[in-house]
Amino acid sequence: MERIIEEIREDLSRRITVTADRLAARTLAEDPVYAALLGRAGLRERIRLDLRQSVEGLERALRGLPVELAEARATGALLAGAGLPLASLLRTRRRGGRMVWQTLGEAVAAHDPAALPRLLPAAAVLWDVQDQLTDALSEAYRRAETARLDHERERRTALLDALLDGAGPADGPAAELGLPERGRFAVVVLAPGASGSSGRPGPPGPPAASGARVSSGDPLDASDPFDAEGPRVLWRIRAEGETGLVELGHHPLESVRDALAPPGVRAGVSPVVETPADLARAHRLAVLALRVAPASGGPCTALLDERLPAALVASQSELAGRLRQVVLGPVLALPAEDRRVLLTTLGTWLTCQGSTTYAAQRLYCHRNTVSNRLRRLERLTGRTLSDPAHVVELALAHAAVLQRADDRVNAPVAQAPPPAPAAPTPAGTVRRSLRPPA
Repeated sequence: MERIIEEIREDLSRRITVTADRLAARTLAEDPVYAALLGRAGLRERIRLDLRQSVEGLERALRGLPVELAEARATGALLAGAGLPLASLLRTRRRGGRMVWQTLGEAVAAHDPAALPRLLPAAAVLWDVQDQLTDALSEAYRRAETARLDHERERRTALLDALLDGAGPADGPAAELGLPERGRFAVVVLAPGASGSSGRPGPPGPPAASGARVSSGDPLDASDPFDAEGPRVLWRIRAEGETGLVELGHHPLESVRDALAPPGVRAGVSPVVETPADLARAHRLAVLALRVAPASGGPCTALLDERLPAALVASQSELAGRLRQVVLGPVLALPAEDRRVLLTTLGTWLTCQGSTTYAAQRLYCHRNTVSNRLRRLERLTGRTLSDPAHVVELALAHAAVLQRADDRVNAPVAQAPPPAPAAPTPAGTVRRSLRPPA
């Protein structure tokens, strides 16, 4: 067989060139991606080299030598870098293998038809050579593709970080991430260590936001109280927690809060901003919202605009400490149980919009008990619950106490029960101090 191939070498080379032309024409007609990436001349030359690799590999294998795979590996890496789909590449190579066998048969028949039977054993050798070349090409392609994706992921991560940190102009990173110059954006931050709603521990692989079209900020993509054009989310693992940049489109902010964080996972959501340049500010506000997100007792996702008093306290730790001491110092100095009872009563009364009747129902005690506790609180603090200014001080000081406890153990003490539905004030209920002002 080796002798026959040696005798037909020149004719086979001419025929391989013609075969490469035919295969290139067919490939361009059926797979336009080649035209965009390589063009006719480039594709023809690439196919010609591939077909010659197959013939040379067959010759070496027939002589008992190992097949040279370096060129196949180089081809795989090169075309992976060019962005050619692996499926297209493998389809062309399979066709090329069949056409090499056909061309080889034609060349042998033209040279010596009687030698054709001796060609048959070479079929198994040729297919083995093709398998080795294809495996080497595929392995190199996948390695190059992995490296390319890792590089792209790192680059996009850096762009996302630049937007979230406000490092330099936002126009360039926003454009590369496909964000419009103006729109509706927000930032969501999940508590460190929290899993996204997909159940994964975090990117790479973003929370499978229900209905959000997720893109990783590695950046990647997912699904669904929204339509197919749901919000796009770019996710990123950061020190403060898993962070998502949300392109809201026409969706209201409230509609995505539960989609972006699963039940039980603490999360903070920024207000809506209109330009990528505002995303650094939105990120800071989302981190602040996470600090005041409830740890238990209902939904754990906090929209900043719904928790502004608590966020104000959380953002000024030194003033919050003074507020706790100046307003509630005498209460905090009480024995633990007394302190807990008074703070819980105050928190519940505030949650119930100043209704002692509703507070009593929530605390499972008589309204006179609530009244007595609140009178004691007024005596200790020197604040009157009929004075709106005093109520503001007490509410902010109470928020400062809860925030301090949350910062320490990630679970507030004296946490008021979940807000009750709004309801009319029952007869006999007063929303004022339990003793008249002086």
